[in-house]
Amino acid sequence: MAPRSPVATDVDRVFADLGDVAERARRRAESELELPESTDELPGDDGVRSASAGVAQAARAARGEALLDGARGLEKLAEDPAAELTPAEEFGLEAIVLLEGRPALLVQGGDFGTPPAEWTVLDAQRAAIRDSIARVGRIEVTGHPDFDWVGTGFLVGPDLVMTNRHVALEFARGTAGAWTFIGGRASSVDLVREAGSAARLEFTVTEVVGIHDADDVDLALLRVEPRGDGTLPSPLRIAAVAPDEVVGRQVYVVGYPAWDGRRNEPEPMRRIFMDLYNVKRLQPGRTTVTDDPAVVLRHDCSTLGGNSGSPVFDLATHRVLGLHFGGRYGVGNFAVPAWRLVDDPLTAGAGLNFDDALVSDQR
Repeated sequence: MAPRSPVATDVDRVFADLGDVAERARRRAESELELPESTDELPGDDGVRSASAGVAQAARAARGEALLDGARGLEKLAEDPAAELTPAEEFGLEAIVLLEGRPALLVQGGDFGTPPAEWTVLDAQRAAIRDSIARVGRIEVTGHPDFDWVGTGFLVGPDLVMTNRHVALEFARGTAGAWTFIGGRASSVDLVREAGSAARLEFTVTEVVGIHDADDVDLALLRVEPRGDGTLPSPLRIAAVAPDEVVGRQVYVVGYPAWDGRRNEPEPMRRIFMDLYNVKRLQPGRTTVTDDPAVVLRHDCSTLGGNSGSPVFDLATHRVLGLHFGGRYGVGNFAVPAWRLVDDPLTAGAGLNFDDALVSDQR
């Protein structure tokens, strides 16, 4: 039985060598299960140290056991792709996919940490990825009764940010040509919001340029301006034409995954990954099979709710291939293809940084 991955991708499509991944998972499991003999070995003060150490040890033990189960599942599938897996092995495989195959790497200091073995290709593209990271921000909102931020956005023009319609509707209302802020609400875009950092780089949303009215184009454009002496980075390049081969391309998403109860993620998963949400992450993956790439672009990056409005980048060219607008647990993720927007009434003439260079089948 195939694992029910949150990115809906079969393991043999995620990993080239299942046996090699199983061996790495076993080594990592062994290191996780080598727990300190005493909480005195961990930093902290008195009861706080003891409590935090206990949680950390339990999480490491749970992660180690899951990795061992996943390694057993990988070894079964390496011998027989149709092998029946136990629920524990399926859960372990999902953990391995999240840790190695489709990770969500923390961004700190405008850079990402050491990628897993399956994604060492990211190191060779680090400088260009850093440039991409710097142009993606978190959509903040004030005056909202429920949220202080509502999604992700990215620079597509000299003073333009693109995000999802369902994100913008949390602070704006109106009709074509007459969009206004909901009374008492305001918005800004912060290009930092990283784990462990109090740094901010915020730009005020001064105008809602437009919110798309088509059901299948979940898109909004916002006008922004610097606060104080801040300066906006140059916009990202937006693909005006589809690649030679749309399916199977290495891509990455940059955004702010948030806790999403709709995934029905079990409590053990939360403990295994010591969940850290609402901060900037780099999430690599691939484009997947789609019925019509002119209408929707599908990908298998590990995204969550706060990724709404994230750009989907082509790893070969670092152009934006699509606007991520949602996903379904066990099914996959969806984006509006960038090339679909070239002649769109909302984006045409708005000043988007479209790039019409052809992209070869470089995967």
